[in-house]
Amino acid sequence: MLNMIQIKVECFAGYKADEYPKYIFLENNRFEIYEIKDRWYQTTSSPEGPVSNYFKVATTCGQEFIIKHELENDEWYLCQ
Repeated sequence: MLNMIQIKVECFAGYKADEYPKYIFLENNRFEIYEIKDRWYQTTSSPEGPVSNYFKVATTCGQEFIIKHELENDEWYLCQ
């Protein structure tokens, strides 16, 4: 079972809002994302599309994180 910590994320907005994360804010630290290493979706049996987006990201300081964006309530989480 994953431990989820709510975080703040600043995103790039292109053809849609919150297209992909650019910065993660965690414990008064700001981490710049330089690479999205992987991306996947959590869906339901409903035809309305994904309920969450997951990103495996690498930061400029060499750390990697898996973060989750819950689309319905627009909340971000760090997955541990």
